[in-house]
Amino acid sequence: MKLGLQLGYWGAQPPLDAAKLVQAAEEAGFDAVFSAESWGSDAFTPLAWWGSSTSSVRLGTSVAQLSARPPTACAMHALTLDHLSGGRFVLGLGVSGPQVVEGWYGQPFARPLARTREYVSIVRQVLSREAPVRSEGPHYPLPYTGPGSTGLGKPLRPITHPLRADLPIWLGAEGPRNVALAAEIADGWLAVFHSVRLAGLFEEWLADGFARPGARRRREDFEVAANCQIVVTDDPDAERQLLKPSLAHYIARMGAPEQNFHADLFRRLGYGEAVNRIVAAAAQGRFADAADAVPDELVDETAIVGNAERVRAEVARREAAGVSMLLVHCRDVAQVHALADTLAGGPPLVSEL
Repeated sequence: MKLGLQLGYWGAQPPLDAAKLVQAAEEAGFDAVFSAESWGSDAFTPLAWWGSSTSSVRLGTSVAQLSARPPTACAMHALTLDHLSGGRFVLGLGVSGPQVVEGWYGQPFARPLARTREYVSIVRQVLSREAPVRSEGPHYPLPYTGPGSTGLGKPLRPITHPLRADLPIWLGAEGPRNVALAAEIADGWLAVFHSVRLAGLFEEWLADGFARPGARRRREDFEVAANCQIVVTDDPDAERQLLKPSLAHYIARMGAPEQNFHADLFRRLGYGEAVNRIVAAAAQGRFADAADAVPDELVDETAIVGNAERVRAEVARREAAGVSMLLVHCRDVAQVHALADTLAGGPPLVSEL
């Protein structure tokens, strides 16, 4: 199992210890470091800044939002960071949700799958540099000839030669059609939340994408990276309580009440009543109650909390369920090294679960 350090996106202020965490992750043998964006900090700049002190970990976005920039601009970011890192960049993309797309970026959210397919196609054209980039649209027509056009636009190739035409592109996805699309056109799937209990269903969704004509990869060379908070502790109850506010935030506030992909996933897991209580409490401003409404079992669906033996066993379960990388948040350098040491500490004791 590979480990990726998930830096996420910033809160009100930049994190103070991110540079130390990134260095510790590389020293501890982590495979990658990822950053994200929402409607504050961007996903690319932190990788360039903190990643400049690294030499071996991969640097990825998890995720960069499609509506934040045109596909050609996104490809420019990707080819630039790939050169600066010596071929270590991973471009993780996601559509976000209608609240952000229409409320922050001022773009239409409709037809997210079609937009993703067209976006990725243009990015790959830029990276291949085989011909001037063209797109018939309808979402990202190149050259643009619509209302307000001067008619002077011309197809262009990037001035800078990309380091890798096959730079990996991973898609953040939660629903069946999005996951299938990732299997069809991408090199990996970024699972915002992953549950071993739904692994069979996830594999069906992936298989649908791999079976499509022209699918880019097969299951055996496709990466599945799942966000999974891991805490090695002898007091799991206390640690679960610390994780609940974040889960409640995603379930209740990272999406519109009418369309929240995170809440939909937990409803698929059978937590519909809990989701309704969490959403209702948050809507009334009772955020502490929303966190308290998160069941312990829901925490254990998406996080690993326990002693070293349990952590190793749960990691093994996820690997057997098709996950190739776990993306983890770490509070400090000590947690980075503790996690690496735990996973290197011996064979998983699955029989103890």
